[in-house]
Amino acid sequence: MASSCRFAFAVHVLAVLALRRESGGVCSHLLAGSVNTNPVIIRRLLTRLRLAGLVCTQKGAGGGASLCAEPEEIGLDVVYRAIEPGAALGQHPHQPNQRCPVGVGIERVLAEVSAAAEGAFEAELARRTLADVLAAMAEEPPRRKAARARKAA
Repeated sequence: MASSCRFAFAVHVLAVLALRRESGGVCSHLLAGSVNTNPVIIRRLLTRLRLAGLVCTQKGAGGGASLCAEPEEIGLDVVYRAIEPGAALGQHPHQPNQRCPVGVGIERVLAEVSAAAEGAFEAELARRTLADVLAAMAEEPPRRKAARARKAA
């Protein structure tokens, strides 16, 4: 599974848990149905989110996952680091040919670019919380809003 999928799935799962806070734990099967993936993938994500202190899990009948913090306290940067412990941008899987004029310097240059991009990405995530995601989802999509305005005119 691509790293971007893990992060998207994790935010999706946390949003479901936030919306279902009052109903107790949510099982991985229900979460998988919402995300449209296999429950095993959801259980792996929940393990990482639990280790990061974002969700609490309880096994057995009536168990499931629930948020351990309020949505306003869950920064997307924390979610990202819990799910993606390594660098987002991959490097060469093998050392390039050091006799090649490109191969001798490409790893260093790409590492610098990757570090700068990763830093900017995490800074943007740090500005947002799970509560921001929930608020944005609750807003009426622009297309639907425009269609309503046309009907009213």
